Amino acid sequence: MAEVQTQNIKSKVEEDQQEAPLYGDILESILSHVPLLHLVPACHVSKSWSHAVSSSLRHFHRNIKPWLIVLTQTTRYPYVTSARAYDPSSHVWIDIHPQPSDIPSIPILRSSHSTLLYMLSPSKFAFSTDPLHHTWHNAAAPLVWRTDPIVAVVGHRIIVAGGTCDYEDDPLAVEIYDVTTRTWDTCDSMPAIFKDSAASTWLSVAVDDSKMYVTEKISGVTYSFDPNSKAWFGPYDLLTDGSVFSSVIGFANGRLILVGAVGNAENLMGVKVWEVKGASLERKEMIGEMPAEMAEKLKGESGCVTSIGMSCMGNSVCLHNPAEPAEMILCELEGVGCRWGSVHNDVVNDGSRMQRLVVTCSNVGLPDLHKAVQVGALRIV
Repeated sequence: MAEVQTQNIKSKVEEDQQEAPLYGDILESILSHVPLLHLVPACHVSKSWSHAVSSSLRHFHRNIKPWLIVLTQTTRYPYVTSARAYDPSSHVWIDIHPQPSDIPSIPILRSSHSTLLYMLSPSKFAFSTDPLHHTWHNAAAPLVWRTDPIVAVVGHRIIVAGGTCDYEDDPLAVEIYDVTTRTWDTCDSMPAIFKDSAASTWLSVAVDDSKMYVTEKISGVTYSFDPNSKAWFGPYDLLTDGSVFSSVIGFANGRLILVGAVGNAENLMGVKVWEVKGASLERKEMIGEMPAEMAEKLKGESGCVTSIGMSCMGNSVCLHNPAEPAEMILCELEGVGCRWGSVHNDVVNDGSRMQRLVVTCSNVGLPDLHKAVQVGALRIV
């Protein structure tokens, strides 16, 4: 009899333990340590869990790192585009399946700075600014035919500059597209110093809340453009270090970041990171230098680095070699220093080596993931 009673008590305890729910502060505390990607299924457990997820995001300080978005596009019609995203918090790659109607059949996919994707043809202009690039907006093409312009979003305006076809009269032409009125407007041309380099191949672009900054990668000569006044300001010389042969700029948490490749294309000696300060961009403060083993990964199999691709979001900076994009070098800014890491680019394989590749960086939130799941656009690799 005692044995039966003991067994009954044990069964009752186990049953109570199984039925004891996680709730309140304990559940919210646990969820605060779960990567954002894995909170999506947690929201569907029950209403109380969904409420706990929302509460944990509101009340706990979470260091949600920006995602890397890597897109490839075939070079022949119908110019099929595919995409994968990397979540640095969960260390997984996710397939993003854009709906066919959202991606127009325009032959060249580009990104001129960290969050903007665009496609441009003589008759059509399409762009996307949402984090996972599910939504595309179509517009009439700019008045000037362009093949390799710089493109940037400042507020509700998209600035398109340079990169014109050879037969156009002004290689430095600038146009502005107003997203609210869906109209194009012309303004003053780019500074004459950019005449021989007015294309995204030779220029690096960064934007803040009010201006676009344009830097010539080789010389470091920089100008800013205010879309409200339609005026250019500068020049500013960012490269006082003569050992830098190529540079790029970007904004990370409101800080203008300059990344310079030291040495030459055939012999990369190092990669340095500065913060540029001052009303006239006259001060540079060293933030850090890429570790030697990371620089070797950046070189790739060819050992050659002609330029560096950069995407910035929050405190995260992602660097890659456009000619050898097999490794993505990650730099997380920490006050006056930085922390380095790397991740293998899961998109690069034998099938994608001949395709066009574009890298962006996005702050992805839970609503973005819910929307992607609803349309069946996410799959963990």
